[in-house]
Amino acid sequence: MFPRLIGMVHLGALPGAPGYRDDFDSIVGAAVKDAQTLEAAGFNGLMIENYGDVPFFAERVPSVTVASMTAAVSEIARAVTIPFGVNVLRNDGESALAIAAVTGASYIRVNVLSGSMQTDQGLITGHAAEIARMRRNLGLEVGIFADVFVKHAVPPPGLSITQAAADTWERGLADALIVSGAGTGEEPDVGDLRRVHVAVPDAQLLVGSGSRIDNVAGLLETATGVIAGTALKRDHVTTAPVDPEQARAFVEAAS
Repeated sequence: MFPRLIGMVHLGALPGAPGYRDDFDSIVGAAVKDAQTLEAAGFNGLMIENYGDVPFFAERVPSVTVASMTAAVSEIARAVTIPFGVNVLRNDGESALAIAAVTGASYIRVNVLSGSMQTDQGLITGHAAEIARMRRNLGLEVGIFADVFVKHAVPPPGLSITQAAADTWERGLADALIVSGAGTGEEPDVGDLRRVHVAVPDAQLLVGSGSRIDNVAGLLETATGVIAGTALKRDHVTTAPVDPEQARAFVEAAS
């Protein structure tokens, strides 16, 4: 359930999104290729998300997005043998869990599981109670990987990252905690990473952004694992295809 090296599969704009170009097969084909490239490079986990669907809904996404992601994730599942997870942006953990239920995903990522964060989609509030009960009612063994002070967001005044981590772990019932930088591709504050580790020592701790060939070994001295995306892409452009050489070099650097 807890891969050490998780590679990102960023789906292109899906049906219904402003950027959709009426070619769903190409979107799925590109995602499958990225997934296979990551597996061949030595990654032992994947995270699949609807990165191209900007601007994102704050919480529940339309049914067409759920249907599209289910179809894409199912194709990826048939193409790889490593565990994979689902993140429905911006914060639709219930849809992610539903997709996981029918595709065999091992885990989901929830950007705001507990508490609230002020984001570029407005105020987002966690749905830990609903997600935990849905998982129980469906009888799933799907890990819930939850961000603490998620990127592209600002926490409520007075809330510390250690308190947020403890609440997400102990009261939100997360199975792993994720600490990221301020935005996509940005390195987390190593001090924050260490503070979360000290505050919640039993938690699986993942770096959610900003891991690179030159820093991944150092980050893994504190973190259990990393979720890598931008550093693995051609020319380090997040929306570009995975670069096989960059992916292999990243795995070697993390060894």
